[in-house]
Amino acid sequence: MLEQYDLGNLMVLDIETVPQYATHAEVPEHFQELWAYKTRLQRNDATPEEFYERAGIWAEFGKIVCISVGIFLNGKKPALRVKSFAGHDEKELLAAFSKMLSSQPPSVILCAHNGKEFDFPYICRRLLINGVPFPPHLQIAGKKPWEINHLDTMELWKFGDYKNYTSLNLLTAIFNIPTSKDDIDGSQVAHVYYTENNLPRICEYCQKDVIATAQLIRRYRGEELIEEECITIVG
Repeated sequence: MLEQYDLGNLMVLDIETVPQYATHAEVPEHFQELWAYKTRLQRNDATPEEFYERAGIWAEFGKIVCISVGIFLNGKKPALRVKSFAGHDEKELLAAFSKMLSSQPPSVILCAHNGKEFDFPYICRRLLINGVPFPPHLQIAGKKPWEINHLDTMELWKFGDYKNYTSLNLLTAIFNIPTSKDDIDGSQVAHVYYTENNLPRICEYCQKDVIATAQLIRRYRGEELIEEECITIVG
């Protein structure tokens, strides 16, 4: 599978998001009302205040604190180079990411796990909210599905089964890939950001997800994993 793709044209990415405010009490009153209405079907018995720790899932109430990207390198051995755009100023982070992506050839294909449902639309919404120009690779309005250069490793695993959701953590276990879940998981990112004030830890977690997704692509292609010494973190 995926033998038709040149890995040199793929850019693997992952994002980490948090609520826009540290606590529900800090949210402007009007947005508190909108939050309560938006999540009325998801909260079950939880109050809007209790449920706010999950606000990072929604682009209207969350923000991006890290985008990590990885590119495959061809050489004597398969290699991967990973770089992150992270910071407390989301607009600055997005502008740097957009500038980088705009400098890439049109042939570059973006790839993420559950990217079509989460990462790609989330980035687009936050770009629009922050007034940051869209890089061509995220300009999908008016395009036919086959004209959009996006790959989703979770969608590929579905094989047309629309009822199936499979986490990256499960797939890395199935394919015996070193996992990023050896420190924190997505549900803990907001706590690490606001309580521990530890953005580097979040950045490292995000980078590990990019590496795991890149390794999953290798497995999908029936290829050996990239050796650890051939993975470089830059920036």
